[in-house]
Amino acid sequence: QVQLVESGGGSVRPGGSLRLSCLAPGYTDTMRVMAWYRQRPGKEREWVATIQTSDSSSYYTDPVKGRFKISQDKNKNTVYLHMNTILPADIGLYYCAGARRFTFEALLGDARQFDTWGQGTRVSVSS
Repeated sequence: QVQLVESGGGSVRPGGSLRLSCLAPGYTDTMRVMAWYRQRPGKEREWVATIQTSDSSSYYTDPVKGRFKISQDKNKNTVYLHMNTILPADIGLYYCAGARRFTFEALLGDARQFDTWGQGTRVSVSS
């Protein structure tokens, strides 16, 4: 069973940057798609980005396109979310998730496709 451990959250000024990490030992053997989700205060959990582990193809929700980048380092068993030009609307608890099956629904962020989740790392914005 792959376990996902997120880190890298913290407080950042508007316009700043953070790099979130998802340590997932063994994920390359079992996970076909990895993703980042977030839950903003008072909102439902929402998809942020996905990466296909075989070829690093990536997909993003519109509000983060051009600002966030998902990447992976298979040697380090880690998936990253590079967050740039952070906005107050980006605050929340960020979760890493993994899907054992490849589906187009998973690539496009359907949470029902993901069977492994981390505990989350919190991002806050302070002026």
